[in-house]
Amino acid sequence: QVQLVESGGGLVQTGGSLRLSCAASGRPYSSSVMGWFRQPPGKEREFVGSIRWSRDSTYYADSVKGRFTISKDKAVNTVFLQMNSLKPEDTAVYYCARGSTFPGSDPLSYFNWGRGTLVTVSS
Repeated sequence: QVQLVESGGGLVQTGGSLRLSCAASGRPYSSSVMGWFRQPPGKEREFVGSIRWSRDSTYYADSVKGRFTISKDKAVNTVFLQMNSLKPEDTAVYYCARGSTFPGSDPLSYFNWGRGTLVTVSS
């Protein structure tokens, strides 16, 4: 089973940027969809965006559209989440996940999850 490990979280000021990485231990199947979710403190997990592993299709939640960008490097089995113009409400634990349904906004459609990385945006 493919294991996922997120990295790149940290503390950033409002308006700043961070890039998260999600490294897969093996090559995801060509039909895989890689998703990013986040869970703010005291709230439920929410969809951020997703990307098809074998294509360049991406999909974003309205709350991050235009600020966040998902990309991938198939050579190193890694997916990235570039986050710009960060806001305090972006503070959350960010998770990557692997599924097979695109755009995959429902967390139930994912069967591999990383442990998450914390992003804190100070005001």
